[in-house]
Parts: sequence; structure tokens; C-alpha cells
Amino acid sequence: MKRNDPCWCGSGQKWKKCCAPVAPPNELTDRYKSQYQIILKSPEQIEGIRRACQFSAQVLRDTCAHAKAGITTDELNTFAADQMRAAGATAAALGYGQPPYPKGICISLNEVICHGIADERPLQDGDIANIDVACVLDGYYGDCSAMITIGSIDEEKQRVVDVARIGLERAIAILRPGALVSDVGEAIESYAEDQGCSVVRDFVGHGVGLHFHEAPQVPHCRNRVNIPLVEGMTFTIEPMINAGVVEGIVDPLDGWTVRTADGKPSAQWEHTVLITEGGCEVLTSGSK
Repeated sequence: MKRNDPCWCGSGQKWKKCCAPVAPPNELTDRYKSQYQIILKSPEQIEGIRRACQFSAQVLRDTCAHAKAGITTDELNTFAADQMRAAGATAAALGYGQPPYPKGICISLNEVICHGIADERPLQDGDIANIDVACVLDGYYGDCSAMITIGSIDEEKQRVVDVARIGLERAIAILRPGALVSDVGEAIESYAEDQGCSVVRDFVGHGVGLHFHEAPQVPHCRNRVNIPLVEGMTFTIEPMINAGVVEGIVDPLDGWTVRTADGKPSAQWEHTVLITEGGCEVLTSGSK
């Protein structure tokens, strides 16, 4: 029985809200929920989140492989939506927020920092694009993104693509129980600054798994979010790196697309991670 199925007892409630086994109280779990609003996941929940993350990673990998010059971003969105539908999954982004996000995945081209909306524009030689896929599978959420490059790209675009990827890898390398949320931002921004890039501050990583967005927020720049990481936390790390100024401008017409204020390129990579007893597990491993 899946957690969102009607309960076998006939109550009319979902199984997870009715007769599903309830874990005994745990002092650390209770403290993190009350003090930080962070949900530490049970083994059953972790397994469901892991499946959703692995599926999201597969959709992302296949969608990236489908991208080439001449393919429109809307065709990529349809390709990803078809994969989700075939597996009985749904797109977390579709209809999210206000105004409701109109597509199933985000595709952010060149100077777009995040939340780019797929349309009839074909990919062209020299483009870079972030493809962001978040799927809901059996009631659990997975979230990941990767960069694609079309044909030959210039040195500035290649630099932000590489810095965003390496920044993510450096952040993952420090994850373990006892490390602080703020250590993530330090690992990313110290490297990005050395490479002459800026780290976007207005958008952050976040808890994920039972909901699309959970606590904690995970800034990618230096910060004072000194929450200790503990086993059972699941969250995204998704550094957005700009070649020029850090500021972004939200499109006044669609209310979603965020572009760099100076028109220079931006790049982002994203994984969902689980803090384990000995370090961390990258739940969306294989998405890039």
C-alpha cells in the first residue's frame, strides 16, 4: 500500500493519515521540528524520497540528452511531461505559486538566473541553459537541475557553468552531521569569488521530500544560518552563479523569469542530498 492510497480500514482517509505505522517519539526529531521547523525523515520516508529523486534525476538526464540546436524549450518541457505521465508522476512546478507557474519544468537560458518559462524559442549554437526538474512520485518529492551547452559557447559562459558545478561539488564535500548550514554558503562563495563570479542571494536551497519546499533555507553565499546538520535531513543545494553583478530582475510580465541585471550569463546545478550517519548521500546522483 502506498502512503497516499485510501486506507484499507475504510475510514476514507489516506493510509499515511490513518493506519500507517507511527514511529515512536524521538527527542532530536521533536526538537528540530519545534526549534527549526525541520522534518527529520524516517527510514520509510527516506526510501520514498530516494525513489522520487532517482526518478527526477532520470527525467532530467533524458531531457538534457534530448536537447540540441533547433529543439524548442517547449518541446523539452513536453518531453519531460510525457515521461512523468508515463510513470504516474506529476510535475511539482506546474501550477505552483502566484501567479501559478505555467510549465512542468524550468528552463533558464543564458542570462536567466532561474524560473525560465519554456516557449517556442529554439535552442541555438552558443546557448547555455539550466534545466530544473522536480517530480512528485507516490507523494514524495525529488528536485534536481543541470546545465546544458549547445554547440560552441564562449569563455564567459563556460566559466559560470564550471564554477556553479564545482561550487555544488565543494558544498556536498563538507556535508556531515555537525557541520552547519552556513558551511554550505562558505564553501560555494569562497570558490566563486576566487573565480571572479558572484553568488545569487535572493534564491536559496531548501528542505524537500514530503513537501516541495520545507525548512531549512540553505543560502549559497556567506550567512549566519548556524543550524547543525543531523542525520535524516533532506534538502537541495542549487548555487546560482553570475558572471557579473549579483542582482537579478524579475520579469514584470510573467512574474517568474529572473534575469541578471547586467545581461551577463548565469548558471546553476542542483542536487537533493540526505544527511547520513557518516556523511551524506546524493539522492539525485546520476542527474548530470
